[in-house]
Amino acid sequence: MHDLLLRNVRPMAGESCDILIRNGKIAGFGTFEADGAMPVEDGQGAIIAPGLIDAHTHLDKTTWGMPWHVNNRAAILRGRIDFERENRKQIGIDPHRQSMRHAIGLAANGASHIRSHVDIDTTHGLSLVEGIWQTRDALKGIIDIEIVAFPQSGVMVMPGTVELLDEALRQGCEVLGGIDPCGIDRDPKGQLDILFALAVKHGVDIDIHLHETGDLGAFTMELIFERIRANGMEGRVAISHAFALGMNDYLRVGKLIDEIARLDVAILTTGAPSATVPSIMRLKEAGVRVGGGCDGIQDTWGPWGQPDMLDRAKIIGMKNGLRSDIELAHVLHVVSQGGADVMRLKDYGLAIGCNADFTLLTGETLAHAVVDVAPRPMVVKGGRVVARQGKAIVEMP
Repeated sequence: MHDLLLRNVRPMAGESCDILIRNGKIAGFGTFEADGAMPVEDGQGAIIAPGLIDAHTHLDKTTWGMPWHVNNRAAILRGRIDFERENRKQIGIDPHRQSMRHAIGLAANGASHIRSHVDIDTTHGLSLVEGIWQTRDALKGIIDIEIVAFPQSGVMVMPGTVELLDEALRQGCEVLGGIDPCGIDRDPKGQLDILFALAVKHGVDIDIHLHETGDLGAFTMELIFERIRANGMEGRVAISHAFALGMNDYLRVGKLIDEIARLDVAILTTGAPSATVPSIMRLKEAGVRVGGGCDGIQDTWGPWGQPDMLDRAKIIGMKNGLRSDIELAHVLHVVSQGGADVMRLKDYGLAIGCNADFTLLTGETLAHAVVDVAPRPMVVKGGRVVARQGKAIVEMP
């Protein structure tokens, strides 16, 4: 762990001060003199915020830095899943190399933590997870990575997947994933019963991709709620995307949100421009934990995306139709403290005793910082400067 004196910064766009860091923890705010050989950095009046959190991404998928992938396929979920599974080796998507590129990009742009879903299927076994484990070890001290064992191709429709998920959790994946129990597996009871049984067996949280829209997605949510209550998993389940919460039925959505709040279900959004998305402000009013993620970036699914949570904050804000400064400040919350709340990160934030994981931001106010999307002047992890002006201290492979 590292010592550092960071001068002239504005915590969350407040008054300027120095921050004293000892052994990788925040030791004080105020005016300090450096002692001994303690490194000193000048923040030059920049805003300082806790490290950004990418709480929903896919480190194993990106083609970042590879030759351009020509995409001429229909945007059908099942088709995209099958194409990627059957062609990723031929295309040359090495999970370690590509996840290094993705994760280093996130760190360079101010992220301190990642929750990554990693595909587990009978074609690749645990090889993709093994590549991400290698990346996690290589980037220790630069960015922290939490891994979701993710059955991208389905559970019930892919015999042998359950056993692979069980082994992935036994070997150390921290979270169990799931996907569209109706739309992908066409057996919601079968899939959800298996997922909750595995989660209880291994004592892990669940994070389910739910692309299902409208009444179908609402029905699946209600099945998830039943199993949370039955298994005592309040506070241990997240729903990613949750497109059904964007349907045009205010009262139905309100009842779902009320139950989400009661069961302390977390919601993860990417602000998907092509889909109905949950209202982050309505979820805030209900006290629901909400985090954000950049999802996939430049992969076989599509050409869009950047490894940058401020870029994603802009997308989430625009998709939600947010304009006021207080709303934009909440968007920043979603891609920082909100993600930390979803992941239950300990010692996260800007307070004495918290880990010295933070990023400097440009702009006069928090809202200005979200809109500016300029390179981060400096990124600190555990009291060590790990990036400057959008470039990390480790090179892209």
